[in-house]
Amino acid sequence: MNRYFYDLHVHSCLSPCADNDNTPNNIAGMATLCGLNIVALTDHNSCKNCPAFFEACRRYGLIPVAGAELTTSEDIHVICLFEELEDAMAFDGELQKHRMLIKNRTDIFGDQLILDGEDNVIATEENFLSNATDISVEDAPKFVERFNGICYPAHIDRQANGIISVLGTFPDTPYFSNVEINRKEKVGEYVSKYHLEDKRVIVSSDAHYLTDLRDKENWFELDDEPYSAALVRKKLFELLRQ
Repeated sequence: MNRYFYDLHVHSCLSPCADNDNTPNNIAGMATLCGLNIVALTDHNSCKNCPAFFEACRRYGLIPVAGAELTTSEDIHVICLFEELEDAMAFDGELQKHRMLIKNRTDIFGDQLILDGEDNVIATEENFLSNATDISVEDAPKFVERFNGICYPAHIDRQANGIISVLGTFPDTPYFSNVEINRKEKVGEYVSKYHLEDKRVIVSSDAHYLTDLRDKENWFELDDEPYSAALVRKKLFELLRQ
């Protein structure tokens, strides 16, 4: 068993309001400087920069996780993670059918850039990515499980798009075995107040700028023998599914 420092909520330049400097290679480089080992790319309602991120992470010796931050029909943000890149891209293809397509205002929200593994721009997402899909929070777990993924509510300690702020409480259904909190100092308060003792609390940055990435602080203990990035990722997902 070894300790792996993580951040499972990071946005690239594909996400609206994320900085254009948040390229896959820059994220991987900054994560390395921060001492992180496992990083998930979770752009708003898209996985399209995940292939480039996997390529960048291989150069830096990081363990990448493909994901997305789903906006439910209630305007709740849900982190979706996939053990295999291929499953994430299949999820992405299906997710596009559930989006409300509204042209992006680049002057307000940014360019929404899709990059290759060398950080070259290969396309832009023309429609705004952050708005709500037609997938409810009740239906999100089953939708994600179709692609062998897991999901859990993002930044439950925040007013904007947090499940508690939107619903007024933490619901009993659907059941989530994990929750994300943005501010580590709020863990005890939220676990006690909303009776989350049965859940694993994941603390992540929700980084939209390179400077949002935090120095190594939060970790998982994972069995990694015989070592490979694929094995560590597999053990991570086994842990998150418990």
